Amino acid sequence: MIGFLDTIKREWIYITNVRKALKRAAMYQPDDPVGLADVLEDKFDKHKANIAIRFEDKIYTYRELEERANQYAHWAINQGFKAGDTVALFMDNKPDYIAFWVGMSKVGIVTALINNQLQGAGLAHCVSISNARAIVMGPEQEELYASAKEQLGEDIVPWSLDCTLAGVSSIDPLLADLPVTRPERSHRAEIRGRDTCLYVYTSGTTGLPKAAKLTQVRVLGMLGAFVDSVGITERDRIYVTLPLYHATGGLCGVGQALTTGATLILARKFSASNFWDDAVKHKATSFAYIGELCRYLVKTDPHPLERQHTIRKGFGNGLRAEVWEKFVERFNIPHLVEFYGSTEGNVSFSNFDGKIGAVGRLPSYMRDKIKTRIVKFDIAEEKPIRGDDGFCIETDIDEAGEAIGEIADAPRQRFDGYHDPKQTEKKILRDVFVPGDMWFRTGDLMKRDEHDYIYFVDRIGDTFRWKGENVSTNEVGEALSSFDDLELPNVYGVAMPETDGRAGMAGVNLKPGRSFDGKALAAHVDQQLPVYARPIFIRIQPEPETTGTLKYRKVDLVKQGYDISQIDDPVYVRLPGSDTYEPLTAEIVDDINSGKVRF
Repeated sequence: MIGFLDTIKREWIYITNVRKALKRAAMYQPDDPVGLADVLEDKFDKHKANIAIRFEDKIYTYRELEERANQYAHWAINQGFKAGDTVALFMDNKPDYIAFWVGMSKVGIVTALINNQLQGAGLAHCVSISNARAIVMGPEQEELYASAKEQLGEDIVPWSLDCTLAGVSSIDPLLADLPVTRPERSHRAEIRGRDTCLYVYTSGTTGLPKAAKLTQVRVLGMLGAFVDSVGITERDRIYVTLPLYHATGGLCGVGQALTTGATLILARKFSASNFWDDAVKHKATSFAYIGELCRYLVKTDPHPLERQHTIRKGFGNGLRAEVWEKFVERFNIPHLVEFYGSTEGNVSFSNFDGKIGAVGRLPSYMRDKIKTRIVKFDIAEEKPIRGDDGFCIETDIDEAGEAIGEIADAPRQRFDGYHDPKQTEKKILRDVFVPGDMWFRTGDLMKRDEHDYIYFVDRIGDTFRWKGENVSTNEVGEALSSFDDLELPNVYGVAMPETDGRAGMAGVNLKPGRSFDGKALAAHVDQQLPVYARPIFIRIQPEPETTGTLKYRKVDLVKQGYDISQIDDPVYVRLPGSDTYEPLTAEIVDDINSGKVRF
């Protein structure tokens, strides 16, 4: 009887939440003349007196937030920007970050949300592929911008915000003379739901990040995606410590506040030591997470406020089962909505009932409404398996395969792709189940159990996650290749105990007559790569191992990891806070595995 009642409860929770999600997704259509700015202006009118953002010791009402956004919109008009132009935003977390892209939407301008840790070629690439006419940066980005300035050229005009930088025009002194009233709607009159609103960047297996096009409809969908499942109302206070250039915190987390009139508690960045102090100080009721954030909190020493807070719910992704269970029990946060989804894709799941380890469910009775499938996959060839009839084959229960989503014009099935059409085409799988059909390839291996719960298994190809970021092995390999002493780098991720994601490791060859200089290599990768992409381990190989098709062989390397008892080659490690790669010893390995050394 208990099992039957549990089943009824599970199905009721699922059906109720999916029905709400489908209804919300159908609110906005690609041909609608109503865009992001129209919807937000209605919300601002309704909640103008509510507190929109709590940031450190300051508070901003919705009226103040919109007035700031209006000033940025008038700034853009005065600079001669038109609807359809792009401006790159390169800043740390702060209220003006949100006000800026909201302001741009009011005059139809696309904002490219740039990873605030990028530098050099990576930064220049992301700005350039968006066709941005200008880049707006904060004080923390001055040196990063300088490293890419020559590659950006003179066509992209630099502006500073909340600071004065040498040789860069400042927006701040102009704001005092700009009106706080809404700009005329005529500036965005031609904008439709299918038009691009934001660029958010995603790392793929091809190396440098890709600019995912987020349309007006898609952004509106993301802003409200978790309002119903988490149960957000205007009385909530949502704690966001994730970077605002990420969709999870910057759109889904921020959107929970903007679309309901709730309060956003914004942090400059995540701090495990300050998390509970801030949560209690600002009386947070909900929060946005990634798995790494929860793991850090679980690994910290007990905090006197860790059970004195008012957080009772949250949402996020990447929370591993073993961390999930400890997190819920230790911190007494009963309602977590784990989800799966990509910035640009049309495949998404949400775990509405708290099944630990699962990212969601897909019951058979919803297959006609949610067009997501998991197909058999050849790991060696890195492509779906096709049957004798030439079509793909769905996986069996508990069998891992690639998750794919049928592409159609309905909001939940759209794939608007990337700025680069070639990158878009790589994500499309054709003639999957019938001739002529098209499906979006997630690049992720997933599986389902007998109760139709869906579980994330692993990422296909050369991208691995570390510190909550996607790390492209090609990008790291290019950086290592530009170091004079090394050649033929083979980059991969290796597992560490009780650590989300994989740590970067590279098998490299020394050029003839060269010796390994750990300090020089560390300085080089610091200059070339953001913190999360810098490899932790370096393995010196006599020659690279390749397959018959001359692809680097990684299976054995990944399996051996940094276990020097299985490796004859010299292995070096860069320990936390160190400025050099030093020889990896058995003692260091033990310290890493025991948790004494934490990365």
